[in-house]
Amino acid sequence: MLKNNPSNTRRQSVPCITIGILISNAIFIPTGFAQHRTAAELYKRTLSATCANCHGTNGKGVVNGDIPLIDKFSQIALYSQLNAYKTGNREGTIMPQLSKGYTDDQLHTIADQLGLVNEGPK
Repeated sequence: MLKNNPSNTRRQSVPCITIGILISNAIFIPTGFAQHRTAAELYKRTLSATCANCHGTNGKGVVNGDIPLIDKFSQIALYSQLNAYKTGNREGTIMPQLSKGYTDDQLHTIADQLGLVNEGPK
């Protein structure tokens, strides 16, 4: 007789719906937060990846090549060099033009991504 009672069916479906909502929130809400974190990381990595065109992946470049290797610079030293190109305090072939296309925050981001933490040039 319980099967034919419509009010009994409604009571059984409410907990199922509630559990379904809780499970979907547990799955999809953290994913949304992760995407924001990933988007910020992707932005940082994309900025620093532009350097790879000339300096190689992670600044390692080609040993004994014409383009300087930048993988041994500290974050501070790398930013200092980028800023010197941007302000005209350092000469170069293409770097003065390229560095002027970035904001100071973007240059800091590039230096933070590629530079060594708390270490100087080796």
